[in-house]
Amino acid sequence: MVEASHFRSVLRQDGLLAIVRGTDPDACVASVRVLAEAGIRLVEVSLTSTDALDIIARLAGSGLPLTLGAGTVLTEQDARRARDAGATFAVTPGAGPGVAEAARLGMPVLAGCLTPSEVIVADQAGHIVKLFPASVFGPAYLRALRDPLPHTDVVPVGGVDLDAARQYLAAGAAAVGVGSPLLGDAPRGGDLAALADRAARFRTAVDEARRP
Repeated sequence: MVEASHFRSVLRQDGLLAIVRGTDPDACVASVRVLAEAGIRLVEVSLTSTDALDIIARLAGSGLPLTLGAGTVLTEQDARRARDAGATFAVTPGAGPGVAEAARLGMPVLAGCLTPSEVIVADQAGHIVKLFPASVFGPAYLRALRDPLPHTDVVPVGGVDLDAARQYLAAGAAAVGVGSPLLGDAPRGGDLAALADRAARFRTAVDEARRP
């Protein structure tokens, strides 16, 4: 298990969380290998993926240099099963039993929030804020949100493409969470070469956006 303070540090340093959601378990594992080769080492496997727990277990035992989490953690059982499979952090789309259970198990949590009230509650509970769905309001909303909450770690997720990633980081995001704009069809058995190209472009863009 990764300590919450260490996970925050890794999140801020890496700046890019890849969200893997797919229907082909072998392709999901292969996709994560491509991401790791491109220097993307923060990975969330959504529990909506086919055989998600098996994917997490395979990746946890792969020896890849990953910080591996489970996404779409909704219930207490989701949290327990994800932890037992090898996930070290949990990601949720909103408030629910999975948040408290994951925290009880010692897993850092990216808790789904959209409104200022939700952000404050999650932050004061010690969770990292997953701004979701971020595309509803965009980077300007994050900038406005951070004016009264400058020390809150926020990770926008939902509709984050390459240009939006740059804008969110410029607006003060601790990191960005990227799903289909990065993974494309690779987790469904699609083009891994195209994934490698996108991964390299996202890695470069995020690194450049975070330079002083």
